[in-house]
Parts: sequence; structure tokens; C-alpha cells
Amino acid sequence: MNGSRIAAVGHYQPAKVLTNEDLAGLVDTSDEWITSRVGIRTRHIAGPDEPVDELAAHAAAKALASAGLTPADIDLVLVATSTAVDRSPNMAARVAARLGIPSPAAMDVNVVCAGFTHALATADHAVRAGASVRALVIGADKMSDVTDWTDRTTCVLVGDGAGAAVVEATDEPGIGPVLWGSVPEMGHAVRIEGTPARFAQEGQSVYRWATTQLPPIARKVCEKAGLAPEDLAAVVLHQANLRIIEPLAEKIGAVNAVVARDVAESGNTSAASIPLALSKLVEQGQISTGDQVLLFGFGGNLSYAGQVVRCP
Repeated sequence: MNGSRIAAVGHYQPAKVLTNEDLAGLVDTSDEWITSRVGIRTRHIAGPDEPVDELAAHAAAKALASAGLTPADIDLVLVATSTAVDRSPNMAARVAARLGIPSPAAMDVNVVCAGFTHALATADHAVRAGASVRALVIGADKMSDVTDWTDRTTCVLVGDGAGAAVVEATDEPGIGPVLWGSVPEMGHAVRIEGTPARFAQEGQSVYRWATTQLPPIARKVCEKAGLAPEDLAAVVLHQANLRIIEPLAEKIGAVNAVVARDVAESGNTSAASIPLALSKLVEQGQISTGDQVLLFGFGGNLSYAGQVVRCP
């Protein structure tokens, strides 16, 4: 096999929905204040009995079912997350145990909001190298666990959820070359640290970086895939907030593309945001099999990673 492709996708969100009006009862904010600044209206919040691996397993099970596969067909599990509570067993092993996947390689990838696109590239590389035939790649985060619910600058942003993709070997490559990197000296701009761990960020620094430095990098992702931005059918950026997504998408120049705006109903779900938004576009029929889709993650560590994939 000469490459890999995404065979199927799936997503999962907890049942509880937290609205802007709900948040106005917790902190000094309002629906108008939130929507005008970040474009978020609702977000899904997991309960104390819904750990990250449960969210991930639900999304993965849907992707497997969509692909017509069983757990025994998987030989590699990669989970992108930054909200794992325990160091071991890792989330990938816990998901494999929940699904009954026999003897997979199981690894977590912590690149925060860019985690899924890093994990997808890792799976693509493993398949191309012959180390894997079929992989589960999952982005899952429970941001509500690391949120200070008295801080209105961050608590209005976050949501919980998971998205998953089945990646398999194929003769015709369906996952383009990754372009990835970081600005480590600016890593302090997005943080999940302390005891207990809490999410914090320097919003203006992240906004300036994302809207000024990332557009040429995203265009270069398209160039590495051998196509122009106007050839894209969809653009799925990390769902940080609409004030970042919309100008970044415009500067990429994907004039014919559907731009994912799932952040409005899901909030910022960190590593889950890209596969969650992609799965919804597929489910809603907004993109079709074979369409060229730009996936581009960015955030914590001021890391970024992007690739062009064909819609399953």
C-alpha cells in the first residue's frame, strides 16, 4: 500500500447542554457579551461519571460502525487529549479496553488543540511505514474538568466531547503530507497547569498569532498536497472561537469551501474540535465522499499541524 485514508468518522457529545444564559447565572456575563466576542451559543458538558475515555470510546464505536468494522480490525489506537487525569493507564489503553480491541499499540498524543491533526499524521506515517494496517485516531477532551468556572474569560469558551476517525492502508493516498511545527518560546500563551490543573490563556496573543502567522502556513499545507485553496471543498480549523476561525479561513483563500463553525454549538473542545466538526459535516451531508478537506489544528504550545484529506 502506498498511503492511507480516512475510512469513516464518528463523534460524541454529552447530553447536558450549557447555554450562555446558564453561564450568566454563574459569572458576570451575558448572551450578547459571549456571542459578540467568541460566537459561542451553547456547549456540552460531561458529568462526573463521564470520563474522557468514555467520551472517546463512544465516538470511536460510531466510527467503527460507520466503517463496517469490528474492534478486532484495529491494530493501533491513538488518543489526542490534554485532560487525562491519570498518567497510566493512558487514554488509548482505556479506550481499547472499553471497546475490546485485542493487543493494539496504544498511545496518547498531548498537543492540546492541535492534538488530533498530530495524531492523524502519526497514524498516516505508521500505516505508510507498514507498522499498522488500520488505526483508530481519536480527539477527546473534558475541558470542564480543567476550567475555572469563576473566570468569565475562559469558562465561556469550553465544551466537552470527542471525535474519531478510522485510518486504513490504501493504494490511493487520501491523507496528504502534514505540515507541523510550534513556537515553543510562546508556549505560556495557552496553559493547563497547576494543582488542581486549570486552563488559562493570553487571548490577545493567541488571536494575533492565529490570524496573522497561520494563514500562510495553512496555504502551504495545500501546496504540499498539490492543490490550490480554491480547490478545497471544506475547511475544518480548530474550533477556538469565531473571531479566529472566520478571519483565518478568509485569509487562507478557500473561496469555494464550506467553513466548519461547530464552535457556535459545541464551544472549544480542544483536541476533539476538528474530528467533531468534520464528523458533523459528513453526517449533515455538507461534504461528499472524495471531497478535498483542509484540517488545521493550532493552540497549546502554540503548536500547529495541518493536512488535506479526502472526505470518507
